[in-house]
Amino acid sequence: MNTEANPPKASDKSLEAMRHFSETYAKRTNTYFCVDPGVTAVVIEGLARHKDELGSPLCPCRHYEDKEAEVAAAYWNCPCVPMRERKECHCMLFLTPDNDFAGDKQEITFEEIRAITGQY
Repeated sequence: MNTEANPPKASDKSLEAMRHFSETYAKRTNTYFCVDPGVTAVVIEGLARHKDELGSPLCPCRHYEDKEAEVAAAYWNCPCVPMRERKECHCMLFLTPDNDFAGDKQEITFEEIRAITGQY
């Protein structure tokens, strides 16, 4: 039985796609991952799970009454509108260099994500 406390792990394919997207997007937008790699890993895993479940990387850090409707609206699909327009990432995945929580990394390995999320 899957519960929110124990969600199913993302597929390797979606996790690798979201990891690659996150690295590429961070470099392209001059943003950095959170200084805590746990935040980065959990967010990327959440994006990958939503890609598996919904077909789109819906922001995993928000509550939705109807996830399918949110995917169709595309507002919260990563990169979400606030990120694209103002570089404001609710999930703290993409942080501007002046953000107190920004680290100095724009890369994370597949293995790091799996190890941190406990899903090997």
